[in-house]
Amino acid sequence: MNEQTVAGRETAEHVVRTEVLTGGPAHALAGLIEVPEPAPGSGLPPLWHWVYLLDRPPRSAQGPDGHPVTGVPRPPGPGRRRMWAGGRVRRLDRLLVGEEATRRTFVRRSVDKQGSTGPLTFVTVAHEISQGGRVVVDEEQDLVYRAATAAGPGAPESAEVVPPEGEERRIVVDPVLLFRYSALTYNGHRIHYDRDYARDVEGYAGLVVHGPLQALLMAEAARARRPEVTAVEFDYRLVSPLIDHQGLVVSAVAGEDGALVTRARDDSGRTTATGIWRPLASA
Repeated sequence: MNEQTVAGRETAEHVVRTEVLTGGPAHALAGLIEVPEPAPGSGLPPLWHWVYLLDRPPRSAQGPDGHPVTGVPRPPGPGRRRMWAGGRVRRLDRLLVGEEATRRTFVRRSVDKQGSTGPLTFVTVAHEISQGGRVVVDEEQDLVYRAATAAGPGAPESAEVVPPEGEERRIVVDPVLLFRYSALTYNGHRIHYDRDYARDVEGYAGLVVHGPLQALLMAEAARARRPEVTAVEFDYRLVSPLIDHQGLVVSAVAGEDGALVTRARDDSGRTTATGIWRPLASA
């Protein structure tokens, strides 16, 4: 991309949110992705904290793309488009439903670069979720803000369909799934539910499947293989946009040193996200 670092920024700004974790969001998420609800007292599975402790800005704080223009992180400038590039999640212990939890959010680092299509800002947002006086989830999310140019043509369409093999799981992606996940996570980004906006403004070939949804489904594929693990680290990357009509298949296979290698792909076999799921020593 011919990028050149322009400046780096550090900020101490942070947001703290506290709430009692109720069973409703977990029940809704389990139904959405069609997996059993967590057993009472077992704690939320890895990444399920994404449906809790959410920011809910007023409508007046939303930009034309549906993203907030205030808060943490704050867009680096008007008209910049946000993309979720990946992240790292350390689930150190069970996050229990029915108890109070606190999330502290802050920008860990921000770096400006110049790309071939214009300015880019790479932002790492940190979330620390505490319960019972100690950190239970330690997370970093990697975001990219780019200039308001249309997206590229995307991956070429392929008539060949690669059917799921072995332990691969195919998820039916449709506008209802994407809308419900957006609603459950309070994600207003219009590329996930407004087809005209996604196509005519941001240049995608259809509705965009959420990167976090792909990461969550990869983590679920890993959890299905190692359900007994309490403490886990999940490192994931979103490598290519996935459009709703392209299909979604996820998998987790054995890697080195007890890790599981996860993958999300479309129906043609094109990889759209990858991850490494590693058990940790119990806290």
